[in-house]
Amino acid sequence: MKDSVTSLLLAGVGGQGVLLASDIICKVMMRAGLDVKKSEVHGMAQRGGCVTSHVRYGRKVYSPIAKEGDVNVLVSFEKLETLRYLNYLKQDGKVIINEEEIFPPSVNLGEAAYPADVVDIVRHRFKDVLVVNAPALARKAGNIRAISTVMLGALSRYLPEASPDDWKYVIG
Repeated sequence: MKDSVTSLLLAGVGGQGVLLASDIICKVMMRAGLDVKKSEVHGMAQRGGCVTSHVRYGRKVYSPIAKEGDVNVLVSFEKLETLRYLNYLKQDGKVIINEEEIFPPSVNLGEAAYPADVVDIVRHRFKDVLVVNAPALARKAGNIRAISTVMLGALSRYLPEASPDDWKYVIG
């Protein structure tokens, strides 16, 4: 078991399963025998607002929130949300981006444009970027509501502390 703390940041908008995913990660890491702390912000989530969750785990964790520059993996459930939280990543941080685009009110009202180059911006700053078409994979699996599970599957490759059996047990 490693002595360091691993920090994850999950970001998305209300209704995407960010909080459910962070709960699952916590249970998986506890099952793997690690100390886990979590913090979440879901202010205007019911209106499609930003939702974030910090999950930190290791032998001993003292704070649930990672400071800027300390996150190992950013899991972005909505493409634009990725840009909001890049500053939290370590220089060698990993980024998982769901291709899904959910336009904020400013875009829907014609007051702003949704950036077309989100993935390019991220790849310019970070080497390890995984882009996932989570809605398509969830549909292929037979349940569009499984987007959070698809994103967890993508994340699991970066979390060797938990076994596939830990993930299967918790997810069911």
